[in-house]
Amino acid sequence: MSRLPDPDFWRGKRVLLTGHTGFKGSWAGLWLTKMGAEVTGYALPPASDPSLHALLHANGLPNGQFGDIRDGEALATVTRKCDPEIILHMAAQPLVRESYATPAETFDVNVMGTVRLLEAARAVPSVKAILVVTTDKVYRNDESGRHFQESDTLGGHDPYSGSKAACEVAVATWRSAYFHESGIRVATARGGNVIGGGDFSADRLVPDIVRAALSGTRLNIRSPLATRPWQHVLDCLNGYFLFAEALYDGAGDVDALNFGPSPAEPQVPVRDVANAIQAAMGLEPEWDDVSSLKQPREMQTLGLDPALAAESLVWRARFTQQQAIDWTARWYDGWRRGKAPLELTLDQIDAFTKGR
Repeated sequence: MSRLPDPDFWRGKRVLLTGHTGFKGSWAGLWLTKMGAEVTGYALPPASDPSLHALLHANGLPNGQFGDIRDGEALATVTRKCDPEIILHMAAQPLVRESYATPAETFDVNVMGTVRLLEAARAVPSVKAILVVTTDKVYRNDESGRHFQESDTLGGHDPYSGSKAACEVAVATWRSAYFHESGIRVATARGGNVIGGGDFSADRLVPDIVRAALSGTRLNIRSPLATRPWQHVLDCLNGYFLFAEALYDGAGDVDALNFGPSPAEPQVPVRDVANAIQAAMGLEPEWDDVSSLKQPREMQTLGLDPALAAESLVWRARFTQQQAIDWTARWYDGWRRGKAPLELTLDQIDAFTKGR
């Protein structure tokens, strides 16, 4: 069983959370605030309507501010004012298909946005730890189906993956050139494909399922046989928070960690996730295979080996992939039946931390 974040550690900690208006950022901001952290958010306005951020926080997070991660002056001002002890950097252009349409912008956001954040952090003496969230797609994927380890070669076949691999290189450079001697710990977290309630992003499987269900239209699936390291958002954030605690405390010397389901679990293809989500929401599993249509290239196989996270943090996915699917479906089913999103989300955080 995985360790859990320590509320006593987080209570009163000043945290700068970039990307707080996104799906993972909204869950992170709520959980951190619940543990007593003083969270300052910095991000663009939500990209979707509805958005989990708007559903949870009508007025944004406490001290939340809208801004572009590429605006170095504004970012530096927020960082100085926040005076953070810990920085969790989640702001990004996170979509593979969007990266094909806007490759230069994707690199600007994901690489130079991170560089500007690191530069802002260098000027603030209070900073003790910086965790930069990248992705499971940072590895040079040879489609062998094996589970990638942190020591594997980085690369990318699409602009999103390439930008995140380049982000990893930038973080390593700034860590070596500027942060190592000052004692500030800087690392990257490579999470698997995260699912959970409240994701309304474009071109993602679960939001597409929910939109089809709400509109009464048939679901289109681009790559029904593709496999991904599916994990629930709470499992992934649990890893991020434990990693940030370790960085702050100066424990170990790990600079990057994978977070994903156990490699012992069978790899689950997209079609099985779609069927399971639809069934768990009380819907008849049905969808159309549109893989024959011309579309940007996406990898068909992807897996992560999280053994190093288990060794260094005592972190393991608390949910099987099927449990992650069930919890995700329960959130959306409760929401469409009229249950308050804040109550749904807090209930799942409580159940996760209490092992229910």
